[in-house]
Amino acid sequence: MTSRSYANLLDLAGGDLFDIPHTPRTLPRVMTVPGIISDLDGCNDGDSDVSSSGCRERKIIVANMLPLQAKRDIDTAKWCFSWDEDSILLQLKDGFSSDIEVIYVGSLKVEIDASEQDEVAQRLLDDFNCVPTFLPHDLQKKFYLGFCKQQLWPLFHYMLPICSDHGDRFDRSLWQAYVSANKIFADKVMEVINPDDDFVWVHDYHLMVLPTFLRKRFNRVKLGFFLHSPFPSSEIYRTLPVRDEILKGLLNSDLIGFHTFDYARHFLSCCSRMLGLDYESKRGHIGLDYFGRTIFIKILPVGIHMGRLDSVLNLPSTSSKLKEIQEEFKGKKVILGVDDMDIFKGINLKFLAVEQLLQQNPDLQGEVVLVQIVNPARGSGKDVQEAKKEAYLIAERINNTYGSKHYQPVIIIDRPVPRFEKSAYYAVAECCIVNAVRDGMNLVPYKYIVCRQGTAKMDEAMGRKSDSPRTSMLVVSEFIGCSPSLSGAIRVNPWDIDAVADALNLALTMRDSEKKLRHEKHYRYVSSHDVAYWARSFMQDLERACKDHYTKRCWGIGLGLGFRVISLSHGFRKLSIDHIVSAYKRTSRRAIFLDYDGTVVPQSSINKTPSPEVISVLNALCNDTKNVVFIVSGRARDSLSEWFTSCKMLGLAAEHGYFLRWNSDSEWETSHLSADLDWKQIVVPVMQSYTEATDGSNIEIKESALVWHHQDADPDFGSCQAKELLDHLESVLANEPAIVKRGQHIVEVKPQGVTKGLVAEKVLLNMVNGGNPPDFVMCIGDDRSDEDMFESILSTVSCPSLPSAPEIFACTVGRKPSKAKYFLDDTTDVVKLLQGLAASSNPKPRHLAQFQVSFESTVS
Repeated sequence: MTSRSYANLLDLAGGDLFDIPHTPRTLPRVMTVPGIISDLDGCNDGDSDVSSSGCRERKIIVANMLPLQAKRDIDTAKWCFSWDEDSILLQLKDGFSSDIEVIYVGSLKVEIDASEQDEVAQRLLDDFNCVPTFLPHDLQKKFYLGFCKQQLWPLFHYMLPICSDHGDRFDRSLWQAYVSANKIFADKVMEVINPDDDFVWVHDYHLMVLPTFLRKRFNRVKLGFFLHSPFPSSEIYRTLPVRDEILKGLLNSDLIGFHTFDYARHFLSCCSRMLGLDYESKRGHIGLDYFGRTIFIKILPVGIHMGRLDSVLNLPSTSSKLKEIQEEFKGKKVILGVDDMDIFKGINLKFLAVEQLLQQNPDLQGEVVLVQIVNPARGSGKDVQEAKKEAYLIAERINNTYGSKHYQPVIIIDRPVPRFEKSAYYAVAECCIVNAVRDGMNLVPYKYIVCRQGTAKMDEAMGRKSDSPRTSMLVVSEFIGCSPSLSGAIRVNPWDIDAVADALNLALTMRDSEKKLRHEKHYRYVSSHDVAYWARSFMQDLERACKDHYTKRCWGIGLGLGFRVISLSHGFRKLSIDHIVSAYKRTSRRAIFLDYDGTVVPQSSINKTPSPEVISVLNALCNDTKNVVFIVSGRARDSLSEWFTSCKMLGLAAEHGYFLRWNSDSEWETSHLSADLDWKQIVVPVMQSYTEATDGSNIEIKESALVWHHQDADPDFGSCQAKELLDHLESVLANEPAIVKRGQHIVEVKPQGVTKGLVAEKVLLNMVNGGNPPDFVMCIGDDRSDEDMFESILSTVSCPSLPSAPEIFACTVGRKPSKAKYFLDDTTDVVKLLQGLAASSNPKPRHLAQFQVSFESTVS
């Protein structure tokens, strides 16, 4: 359900919220031919039909910040721009072939005056292939420093605003600024995109609703998204008031990437719990079905740029600094930490662990030094200042207690440290510790591994032989994204001070032979899984995720940020009442099959009895002598008999066709296909054990079947238990005449050979054998069991005994992949359609039991 006041934020973001100037059309557009992409399939799906530009393949990279450095020239007062060589966005280009054009869309790190924006935009496009998004100052502040840094970033790092002193409460105006900023980014992409050919890759939590804007404009846009931060568990994420809007924004992508399986699992759990979506592994790839589209999930941590780091290691300044650091810490064991100053990096906990290490190991006093390099804080606020103050107080206490005139156990370097100097510290340190309590990825361990491997010039500077063994030791928090990929590291819980101290002691005292093995294992991974590998792998998966874009028809539905695209096969159409009524009027031997739950009665309805409208329309259809009408349901026969007492001529098939009654005056007949139900004695105790272990589950006992329901259980646990129950039952029933099937929130065991499809087949063949071959067949259902009916009808009516093929209307309820050719949106549409048919009927008196035939006499 869309949160209040958000339904039309797409329109709100168009410029009314802030005084945002309209984007000048100064950038050359690739799209030149207006039109509609639906020329391919005859429907208008909102895409623009653009002619191929004939240009080389292009990737559009969208992120909050462009990979550029900007500064004013002192003499000319003109802006000067250069590439930011350390930006992952720039480095990922190495994963693409040289003939691929890369376009960047994002903001600059500096504010450009409105009078200069057109000129700067043109220069950046011409010189750097960059498209800048100039956000008004107030919008930029509310978007980035407000919603991104004060609300999303803390929440994604598991920090809840439980009280006013502990994080900022949700602010609606900041959320509206976030949406508006995302709209501006989308507008910039629209200026340069060729949606037929270009791939769009959106980065990080700043732009999580941008996919909705692009998907609304171009239904078939080829769009990937990668989240560089953690994704919190559903218990944390569900506290966000705009949780659904953000989830739906991400689901408008084709591929969503995460650093770790944990982050992906949390995202999928949120989709399951909050949107009711199911996911499964398809040929090794996790796929999430969303209105006929499959959104794929990518799990791969980003890597480092090996060439960039090697070039820094070979600088003369690096060698010089290396010698200096070696001399400074001669005879000492260096532990290195490199962190931003914020509350999640665990610097204070790290210092406490070092204090514990020195206290428990007096022999290490005077021998061990922790060098903590503090990067500038990316955010500001009271929390950061308090964390910094506490860190300095702990360091001072350690140095006063265990230090001396010529020895400081903790050295804090709190200034901008150039790359060459960091690399030198990495190379000298015997151990590197990353103790963050929560971090999306953290590439510090990767850089440390490469620096410890070294280069020939570093070997020369350090006075070691080129063939000497390389060693390194890592102590890493289990709560950071790189941890799963570093199997040789010592993983720690940063909150457990004693355990971290023990880990540091183990890292310092471990035998060199084992350090060497761990280092070699890490270096093989880091060097082969670099940033180019990451980008190349992501783009290959995105291409695969988009390969079926033009094999299906698309509809855009939903308002505001609830917009999504329905993607279905070309032959799939909404069933028009006028169309079917026309066929209905010109035919005289009609068979009508209707499912019950989810078809004539809403699935979510508490009261499952048919409404007066349903009873009335069924009677009207049954009273027409040209019609044979059946309700084909999984429901028990007693329930169906009671509900349809007044429908004298209505045929009923209960429990998926195990029981069949041709009208109210005939007896219920039992299928002879599977009379042996002894297997129920095996199933009942198994289901009972799962029911006792799964709160919210229950067993439905039918005459021919047993159903385990878990719709009221915890979604994740219920689904897990259902999978386990399915495997369990298939194992114990391997030699029994029963089949186990999983449906929507159920696991059902029923006799072999009993399906709704057989009901349709028997009724149709009975009409043929009685000299009344059908010339009109309609079947409507909503779930997997009804797919058997759709398939059976198509195969039965194609048999050579029919004089001519009847008109077939197989229709599923809901726009979703199906064997049916048609769909209706909901039960209301179904009833309206039936009322339309009933109004066209010409009822005449008819005799009961006209079509009554026993199962035994029906040709199977």
